[in-house]
Amino acid sequence: MTDDTARLRDALEECIAVPFTSGNRIERFLNGDEIFPAMLDAIRGAERQVDFETFVYWQGDIAERFADTLIEAAERGVSVRVLLDAVGSIPMARSLRRRLEQSAVEIRDFRPPVRWKVWEIDNRTHRKILIADDVAFTGGVGIADEWTGDARNPDEWRETHFAVRGPAVRQLAAAFLEHWLEEVDGPEVGAALREAGRQPPGERAEVGSASVQVLRSRAGVGWTDAQILLRGVVALARRRLRITTAYFVPDDGLVNLLCDAADRGVEVEVLNPGPHTDHRLSQLAGEDVYHRLLDHGVRIRRYQRTMLHSKIITVDGVLSVIGSANFNYRSLEKDDEISLTVLDRELTERLDRDYDDDVQAADEIDGNLEWARRGPVQRVGEWVARRIRFEL
Repeated sequence: MTDDTARLRDALEECIAVPFTSGNRIERFLNGDEIFPAMLDAIRGAERQVDFETFVYWQGDIAERFADTLIEAAERGVSVRVLLDAVGSIPMARSLRRRLEQSAVEIRDFRPPVRWKVWEIDNRTHRKILIADDVAFTGGVGIADEWTGDARNPDEWRETHFAVRGPAVRQLAAAFLEHWLEEVDGPEVGAALREAGRQPPGERAEVGSASVQVLRSRAGVGWTDAQILLRGVVALARRRLRITTAYFVPDDGLVNLLCDAADRGVEVEVLNPGPHTDHRLSQLAGEDVYHRLLDHGVRIRRYQRTMLHSKIITVDGVLSVIGSANFNYRSLEKDDEISLTVLDRELTERLDRDYDDDVQAADEIDGNLEWARRGPVQRVGEWVARRIRFEL
């Protein structure tokens, strides 16, 4: 282990109190044309268990294909559990929901809105987790037609998703189980806990060279672990920090840390959506802090081809942060997220090359020209959006 990786590992373990596991292998997939076949093949190949948690499960051909594959797995005797966020999955076709409910698939809603539990309505699961025996998937993909294709046009979103093998799979399985137990009751709780150790010990074996820290972030009072993680990687960067995010709404503390990093010589770059964003208010709230970042030399680019939905941070060519969390208030304070901090030079170099490719389809904001000339309507929109940034 190099001095860089040891420094980052030790600092993040001390800050977050979650140890890294060694011996993992991470495989990255770009866009729906790569992501969905890999996930569906993993479900088809499962012999014991499939656990699936997601915020977005909507409609369309890919939603039907996932349902077909999950039902087929359950029919051949695989334990299949599906946990859908009760708000995020509202657009799901009723006929599709009925098919899953009438099959051998166990399906639950995460935190269905309850009138007297108003404090829960805004706290959702934004985690994306698929466990199929000894492989786990996580990243940003949702089960909807927007994610199909290869980011060739505005109808095909740009996404990155990951397959994880090795000891970290059990930690991702624990993240699923944590939420599953919240939504079952009585004998089902005991049954789920008794089944928790059903994977044979051999699947804990080391299969690669990546060290992985799995962070299960939950909404709460004060700083979440996700808050500490993002602040930690920004503060620890020495040479280069690259942030790719679908929703860029940093709080004042993160803005100050990004400016400080640039001031001490770190190359700080941010890539987020451009004209095809699916959440203009969120975009406006982030744009309200562009001027501060630009003044300190932070480079900001906006992806032009389609909606950019990836969530990736790379640090100094050796560390990557992947998973479901965005660089915004909602991911840091409102939603339950899953984040993987990966110490693997090969993966980080691959993600940096992806970043370089994405930059070819992005426009950079010129702080001296373009941004200074934006009109009063946009400035008012930024001010308004920033006032409600805690919800974005």
